[in-house]
Amino acid sequence: MQDADLTPNDANQAPLTPLIFLDHAADVYPRHPAIVHGMLRRNWEQTRERCQRLACALRRRGLQRGDVVAVMLPNVPAMVEAHFGVPMAGLVLNTLNTRLDPEALAYMLQHGGAKVVLVDVELSAVMQRAVALAVGQGLAPPLVIDVPDPEFVPDGQRIGTLDYEALLAEGEASDALPGAAGEWDSISLNYTSGTTGKPKGVVYSHRGAYVNAISNILEWDMGKHPVYLWTLPMFHCNGWCFPWTVAARAGVNVCLRKVDAQAIFDRIRNEGVTHYCGAPIVHNLLVNAPAEMKVGISHTVRAMVAGAAPPATLIEGLESMGFDLTHTYGLTEVYGPATVCTKQAEWAGLPLPERARLNARQGVRYHLQNAATVRDPETLEEVPHDGRSMGEIMFRGNIMMKGYLGNPVATAQAFSGGWFHSGDLAVVDPDGYIKIKDRSKDVIISGGENISSIEVEDALYRHPAVMVAAVVAMPDPKWGETPCAYIELKPGMQASEADIIAFCKTHLAGFKVPRKVVFGEVPKTATGKIQKYALREQAHSRDAIDR
Repeated sequence: MQDADLTPNDANQAPLTPLIFLDHAADVYPRHPAIVHGMLRRNWEQTRERCQRLACALRRRGLQRGDVVAVMLPNVPAMVEAHFGVPMAGLVLNTLNTRLDPEALAYMLQHGGAKVVLVDVELSAVMQRAVALAVGQGLAPPLVIDVPDPEFVPDGQRIGTLDYEALLAEGEASDALPGAAGEWDSISLNYTSGTTGKPKGVVYSHRGAYVNAISNILEWDMGKHPVYLWTLPMFHCNGWCFPWTVAARAGVNVCLRKVDAQAIFDRIRNEGVTHYCGAPIVHNLLVNAPAEMKVGISHTVRAMVAGAAPPATLIEGLESMGFDLTHTYGLTEVYGPATVCTKQAEWAGLPLPERARLNARQGVRYHLQNAATVRDPETLEEVPHDGRSMGEIMFRGNIMMKGYLGNPVATAQAFSGGWFHSGDLAVVDPDGYIKIKDRSKDVIISGGENISSIEVEDALYRHPAVMVAAVVAMPDPKWGETPCAYIELKPGMQASEADIIAFCKTHLAGFKVPRKVVFGEVPKTATGKIQKYALREQAHSRDAIDR
């Protein structure tokens, strides 16, 4: 076919951007609820108007295309609005982790070159120090905007030039806004955890955000008007792109300042929540909550988990509550989840332990991700699908970061050979499903034998008293290193070190059994991920282990 005379034009091609989802929701369902936060209720028409005012006000303040707007906000309405208002202005949204220390925040502000900082009044103290440090490091003083939340934080400290509502009052509701000049334009900047060296600034594009937002709908078969509870922080990979996903389905954003079992069950019950996402710790919190908290929830709730594989006890606990769990896997560099353990119909009739084993895998690529594969990191050859041959999980496709801001060497390394290298070691089962064995840095090498920390953790989670488990390498004079287990027990449950070790011996080869068990709260990130780097530091200190 000869089609050389057929060319892209304004009529047949437009940049892919998730900003169109807001317009669709406001045009088609203007009166449908968009945001719920305590007594506050806003519909999609009101939400679009506020986002447009935010965008207009930022432009009138002198910001230019590509400038960075940093936000230090919990899951409140302003955070939803920032996901649209900031990129509407042609700017880049930098969502900051609300649990970081001033030094880490200062680095991110300075590295990203933030021109404006939106600050929740409950987080003012840490941000005041962070901004001062960043300015001392060379950042031009940014415009600081206070974001009050009077129903929940009536006495918050103000550190900004003006508050959020005053900023919005400076703008006008208009669709004459820059938006995305092209789909490769940057929409957001997210920083990795920085557990080894300085955190890296991961840059997302409008195209990638659009594609992953749609893929979220496909993975969950999400219908119109979902009621989505914000248990997952929106600062984490832009909430796995769900601010844009919820708009695409004209759903309801049920805001939540902090994760609390009572608050979560109240909102599920009162608002009719249909979907929520979270790390395993969030789901564990709900499963282990008192029975009286769960009374009155009769509808199905769709839950998504990413991180550690869900153990059988978690799956059983959620099922008993009427919650349907979807297991996903991903990284900051792939916009959050980019693979999903898609359930097959024949799994439903299997015994719980077998269903748990199948659901614990990282699964297959997202609908709109071109490839998720396990390959030899040196040769890039795909490993056999035999459930035994180890390789590194690699991605390729549109659900992929643009690269690391200001770090071309790290970007080139990450994309070596035309694949994104995750650093996660895995096998592929005969049915094509990926199963993580470990992070490359988390493999324990004991006497020349490789021990998967995830395998040991899986065994620990089978113990009825264990709520959270993490395993890291501990120095050993004979074997080089051996497994050390850190455990949080379920409320009201008891177990000794001898109990745990004896239990593991019935499920693991002898050399894989933990030589030391430490009880207590396991350190976690703001998104509920276990901070293994902190545990490794403890395990390498004999004083810390033996105290």
